[in-house]
Amino acid sequence: MIARIWHGWTEPGNADAYHQLLKSRILPGIHRVKGYRGAHLLRRESGSEVEFITITYWENMEAVREFSGPEGTHAVVPPEAQKLLKRYDPASVHYDASWVE
Repeated sequence: MIARIWHGWTEPGNADAYHQLLKSRILPGIHRVKGYRGAHLLRRESGSEVEFITITYWENMEAVREFSGPEGTHAVVPPEAQKLLKRYDPASVHYDASWVE
Protein backbone atom coordinates (compact mmCIF):
# COMPACT_ATOMS: atom_id res chain seq x y z
CA MET A 1 0.00 0.00 0.00
CA ILE A 2 1.15 3.54 -0.76
CA ALA A 3 0.50 6.53 1.51
CA ARG A 4 0.45 9.85 -0.38
CA ILE A 5 1.01 12.91 1.83
CA TRP A 6 0.22 16.50 0.91
CA HIS A 7 0.07 19.81 2.84
CA GLY A 8 -2.04 22.93 2.32
CA TRP A 9 -2.55 26.04 4.46
CA THR A 10 -5.50 28.42 4.71
CA GLU A 11 -6.24 31.68 6.43
CA PRO A 12 -8.27 30.96 9.59
CA GLY A 13 -11.38 32.49 7.98
CA ASN A 14 -11.22 29.97 5.10
CA ALA A 15 -10.44 26.88 7.16
CA ASP A 16 -13.99 25.65 7.77
CA ALA A 17 -15.00 26.16 4.13
CA TYR A 18 -11.90 24.32 2.90
CA HIS A 19 -12.44 21.50 5.40
CA GLN A 20 -16.04 21.11 4.24
CA LEU A 21 -15.00 21.15 0.57
CA LEU A 22 -12.48 18.38 1.21
CA LYS A 23 -14.96 16.21 3.10
CA SER A 24 -17.98 16.74 0.86
CA ARG A 25 -16.56 16.95 -2.67
CA ILE A 26 -12.84 16.50 -3.15
CA LEU A 27 -12.06 13.36 -1.15
CA PRO A 28 -15.30 11.55 -2.09
CA GLY A 29 -14.55 12.33 -5.74
CA ILE A 30 -11.32 10.34 -5.58
CA HIS A 31 -13.29 7.13 -5.08
CA ARG A 32 -13.69 6.95 -8.86
CA VAL A 33 -9.98 6.09 -9.22
CA LYS A 34 -9.29 2.37 -9.25
CA GLY A 35 -6.87 1.48 -6.46
CA TYR A 36 -7.90 4.27 -4.07
CA ARG A 37 -8.18 2.87 -0.53
CA GLY A 38 -9.24 5.84 1.61
CA ALA A 39 -7.85 8.90 3.36
CA HIS A 40 -7.09 10.62 6.62
CA LEU A 41 -7.55 14.37 6.94
CA LEU A 42 -5.47 16.19 9.55
CA ARG A 43 -6.03 19.81 10.60
CA ARG A 44 -4.30 22.12 13.09
CA GLU A 45 -4.09 25.81 13.84
CA SER A 46 -0.55 27.06 13.41
CA GLY A 47 -0.06 30.73 14.20
CA SER A 48 -1.82 32.82 11.58
CA GLU A 49 -2.64 29.81 9.39
CA VAL A 50 -4.53 26.55 9.53
CA GLU A 51 -2.55 23.59 8.23
CA PHE A 52 -4.21 20.66 6.49
CA ILE A 53 -2.51 17.37 5.74
CA THR A 54 -4.17 14.79 3.55
CA ILE A 55 -2.93 11.23 3.64
CA THR A 56 -4.49 9.19 0.88
CA TYR A 57 -3.97 5.46 0.56
CA TRP A 58 -3.48 3.65 -2.72
CA GLU A 59 -3.11 0.05 -3.78
CA ASN A 60 0.08 0.81 -5.73
CA MET A 61 1.95 3.56 -7.61
CA GLU A 62 0.05 2.74 -10.79
CA ALA A 63 -3.15 3.88 -9.06
CA VAL A 64 -1.38 7.04 -7.82
CA ARG A 65 -0.27 7.86 -11.37
CA GLU A 66 -3.81 7.35 -12.66
CA PHE A 67 -4.92 9.98 -10.15
CA SER A 68 -2.09 12.52 -10.41
CA GLY A 69 -0.36 11.97 -13.74
CA PRO A 70 2.63 10.10 -15.15
CA GLU A 71 5.20 11.23 -12.57
CA GLY A 72 2.85 10.49 -9.67
CA THR A 73 3.99 13.42 -7.52
CA HIS A 74 1.92 16.26 -9.00
CA ALA A 75 -0.44 17.86 -6.47
CA VAL A 76 -4.07 17.66 -7.56
CA VAL A 77 -5.68 20.88 -6.31
CA PRO A 78 -9.00 21.79 -7.95
CA PRO A 79 -9.62 25.50 -8.68
CA GLU A 80 -12.28 25.81 -5.96
CA ALA A 81 -9.72 24.57 -3.42
CA GLN A 82 -7.01 26.89 -4.71
CA LYS A 83 -9.31 29.85 -4.02
CA LEU A 84 -9.49 28.90 -0.34
CA LEU A 85 -5.83 28.01 0.16
CA LYS A 86 -3.17 30.51 1.17
CA ARG A 87 -0.40 28.20 -0.03
CA TYR A 88 0.16 24.51 -0.71
CA ASP A 89 2.77 21.95 -1.65
CA PRO A 90 3.13 21.65 -5.44
CA ALA A 91 3.97 17.97 -5.07
CA SER A 92 3.07 15.07 -2.83
CA VAL A 93 5.41 12.54 -1.27
CA HIS A 94 4.84 8.80 -1.12
CA TYR A 95 5.66 6.12 1.42
CA ASP A 96 5.23 2.39 1.54
CA ALA A 97 2.59 1.90 4.22
CA SER A 98 1.47 -0.97 6.38
CA TRP A 99 -0.98 -1.23 9.28
CA VAL A 100 0.34 -2.05 12.73
CA GLU A 101 -2.05 -2.81 15.59
